[in-house]
Amino acid sequence: MTLDWTTSFLSDAFILRPLRKSVKLEKSAMETLVTYSVRDDVGVITIDNPPVNALSSGVLEGLRTALDALEKRADARAIVVIGGGRTFVAGADINQFVEVIRSGVGRGTMPAFHPVLDAIEDCAKPVIMAIHGTALGGGLELAMAGHYRVAAPDAQVGQPEVKIGLIPGAGGTQRLPRLAGVAKAAEMCAFGEPVSAKEALAAGIVDSLIDGDLLEGAIAFARTVDRPRRTRDLPVTPADISGVRKKLRRNPTAPHSALDAVEGAMTLPFTEGIRKEAEIFEQCMHSDQCKALIHAFFAERAVGKIPDLSKDTPVYPIRQAAVIGAGTMGGGIAMALANAGIPVRIKDAEQSALDRGLATIRKNYERSVKSGRLTAAAAEERIARISPQLGWEGFEQADIIIEAVFESMALKKQVFAQLDKIARRECILASNTSTLDIDAIAAVTSRPEMVIGTHFFSPANVMRLVEIVRGKATEKPVIATAMALAKTLKKVGVVVRNGFGFVGNRMVFPYMNEAQFLVEEGATPEQVDRALTDFGMAMGPLAMADMSGIDVFWRILQEFPAPPGSKQPEAVDKLYAAGRYGQKTGAGFYIYDENRKPAPDPAVLALIQKAHRAISDEEIVERCIYALINEGAKVLEEGIASRAVDIDVIYLTGYGFPAYRGGPMFYADMVGLKKIHDRVVEFGWTPAGLLTAAK
Repeated sequence: MTLDWTTSFLSDAFILRPLRKSVKLEKSAMETLVTYSVRDDVGVITIDNPPVNALSSGVLEGLRTALDALEKRADARAIVVIGGGRTFVAGADINQFVEVIRSGVGRGTMPAFHPVLDAIEDCAKPVIMAIHGTALGGGLELAMAGHYRVAAPDAQVGQPEVKIGLIPGAGGTQRLPRLAGVAKAAEMCAFGEPVSAKEALAAGIVDSLIDGDLLEGAIAFARTVDRPRRTRDLPVTPADISGVRKKLRRNPTAPHSALDAVEGAMTLPFTEGIRKEAEIFEQCMHSDQCKALIHAFFAERAVGKIPDLSKDTPVYPIRQAAVIGAGTMGGGIAMALANAGIPVRIKDAEQSALDRGLATIRKNYERSVKSGRLTAAAAEERIARISPQLGWEGFEQADIIIEAVFESMALKKQVFAQLDKIARRECILASNTSTLDIDAIAAVTSRPEMVIGTHFFSPANVMRLVEIVRGKATEKPVIATAMALAKTLKKVGVVVRNGFGFVGNRMVFPYMNEAQFLVEEGATPEQVDRALTDFGMAMGPLAMADMSGIDVFWRILQEFPAPPGSKQPEAVDKLYAAGRYGQKTGAGFYIYDENRKPAPDPAVLALIQKAHRAISDEEIVERCIYALINEGAKVLEEGIASRAVDIDVIYLTGYGFPAYRGGPMFYADMVGLKKIHDRVVEFGWTPAGLLTAAK
């Protein structure tokens, strides 16, 4: 099965979410997006552009029209701007950024933010921004152009542009330092994390929190102020932000660029600071990193649209769940279900294993309480949803049963044969297998149509990815239910087809093999891992092997021996034979102290290294990443993944691939498929047909 793997950037994810056409809105349409009225002596402007009141061109034009009209009204002493629906303004319209990136044209085609924001700031009457929900990106920049800001206690504000490879481009890097101070502005612009209304009040971003009706409170506040207070006229107190810069990773450029713009607020007049911000913004907007991050943004939304699954496919209700296996994976899955409010039974064969699993669960919740992410009461409530047991009692009531036992086909078949006798007919039977044949597991039941793979990633209570594996017989409502459950658990579900390792682990084996070969040929484990973390991977492959367990990799290889005559590394076999299972035994590719802190170990080189040639970081990156890409192309050819975007999201959310490179398949497009094909041939591998065709 050959699927289309187009080679132009944004091809896969963006096609699935067509851009709205940029057309000039008629006056009636603008009036629908933004309305205004006068409440006694205060003008009220309401933005109504659902679902998140994005600042499209029409909204900006509507704001300008409403502002001009109310400024002329003698019966309006002040003006309140508020968002309709569930939020203030969640940001600018990202589709319009995409149009500019695709066209390659400069800022001239962008919505005209500054004239509208300047008009708000220049208004002779006090303008009060009333914030509920979120004021993010362009939404906060709009709010800061107002003279005062009030907020609901549960609102959030932030400048998250760096998450899509941009910096604030409508005055955010210049107005925020004037309100919150340089240090706070630097943190918000460089890291992109939102802050609560309470924190925004303490920082000076908002002036008052409004309990109760926000609009009524904002109108009352408006009556207490008698003149505008323009943000651009506030002084900027210089501050040292080198500490913020030191916390940033080296590779993503947007956070560093955001700090460059914030520094401009300390050294330049407001107008020149705005000009510098605009120059930096445009450089970021046309960078490969911005393209990659916007691709990643849309890709995560695109994977929810399954090509052969209609949006009205019925789903089974999931009111009760059960998990088999109280180990690391089973416990994490149980926590994910409990966190979502779903009662879950967790079964293990031995009391000691059950006790260890529950102790780990409790320890995880205690850690969340200690860090302030949960209250003690909330943690106890979640723990109470988890019922440990040794027997099968209550399993007949479950809506989904998730098996999370040891990665052994014989054991999983035994479990599913038992489940077939116990579970009700409408119960979904799911396996957390990471590599094994879902169809073979389903075949031991009388209901293969109800069997599906739900491959959670460890730790399952934290990691966002769930690889949803459809078998040959899996019915569509079961697939739709698994996707809906992933969403309920606040995870990203990606549907794949059956085959060894599915998508994620199928691709990771060639990647891991090359890392081992490189050490056998003369690189050190720390050099291999450093080269790949410098590339942007969250963790090096050899450190990842130690964390997951060398014994786990070894056992998988026993289940799936390499084809006769194929070249395979011997490192894992040698480490396993030496009892070096990784972090759990204190030694693997590295040696570990009592806190599991790694250190280089000369003994590992004596054990597995066969040669001593010098190997460059460039070769390490190319061999490991191109092996990943080549296998990904084969996965597409075979139809295990139906779209390149599915592979990208799996690697972005489950394997620590750097978002600013867009995922392995997007990165391949950016490097050029011909170059990758030629290097694959030079390395002596068989290139995927899609790479050969693209050459």
